[in-house]
Amino acid sequence: MKFSSRINSFRSRADLFAAKNNMDTCDLITRMGSVAGLTHIELNYPEHFIGQDKALIKQTIADNNLQVGGIALRYNKEFIEGEFTNPDAALRKKAIEITLEAAEMCKYLGGNTVTLWFGYDGYDYPFQQDYFRAYEWLVSALQTVTQAHADMQFSFEYKPYEPRTFSFIGDVSSTLMLIDDVGSDNLGITLDFCHMIMKKENPAFSLFQSARKNRLVGFHLNDGYGHFDDGLMLGSVHLMQTLEYIYYAKRVNFSGLIYFDTFPSREDPVAECAQNIRMYKALSSFIDRLSIDEIDQLIKSQDALKVQVMLMKIIAE
Repeated sequence: MKFSSRINSFRSRADLFAAKNNMDTCDLITRMGSVAGLTHIELNYPEHFIGQDKALIKQTIADNNLQVGGIALRYNKEFIEGEFTNPDAALRKKAIEITLEAAEMCKYLGGNTVTLWFGYDGYDYPFQQDYFRAYEWLVSALQTVTQAHADMQFSFEYKPYEPRTFSFIGDVSSTLMLIDDVGSDNLGITLDFCHMIMKKENPAFSLFQSARKNRLVGFHLNDGYGHFDDGLMLGSVHLMQTLEYIYYAKRVNFSGLIYFDTFPSREDPVAECAQNIRMYKALSSFIDRLSIDEIDQLIKSQDALKVQVMLMKIIAE
């Protein structure tokens, strides 16, 4: 299994870590290197490279026995009116240029995936956007970046809202439609557990839909209560749905990066990340002990009582 985590989570509880340079990117990487079981790291572009030496970042990753899974885009508030759908043509062009730079940085660091999350491509009021025009801009921009780096995997991470009231692409079906309209073989989907819960999707079903279209690239695992992007520890709220999600990940032979997108604020981030890894492994092992075939027979029975018995087994162990 390949495990990664959110680098900014390691800024919390600075009192538990002796930073060498005021919690810069290399300090955070070093802290992540102390997590038992963590194998990969993903950095945000341009956030984690501003005023930083990329060669030193690359060396620090290697020194901590980590590998780069990929780069995630984080556009600043200059793009508050939208990234690829900004009404200002100059800003749309700049967003594309930043994305292309991120792909180059990903290659430099040895990663293979650029994750696209557009926090500002959306709207807040009726009649605020021309949906036809905005969608055309989005498709065109995605075609530009994916075709410019045909050897790089791009992945779209959807979110229904936050910070905009509505995202243009906010669910699994609209994401798959977008990918189809873009038409690039190297564009796929990253599923964020909390985002799916916010949208009232069942995460395992969204995984099935993505895998069925051969577009499943990555996971962002966490948990929450469904109103906001809570970023709680894996399985802490939706234990049964998390178990079902991992079952379907096994069923479709998912072999990609398992990324924990959690937001520890009071917790020790090193211990919190290690707990996420332990939880994933524990649920994965439980499925293996029952066997895929046994669970398949349970599903075919459509017997909710038998499912509750299975939950009791988890609790008993």
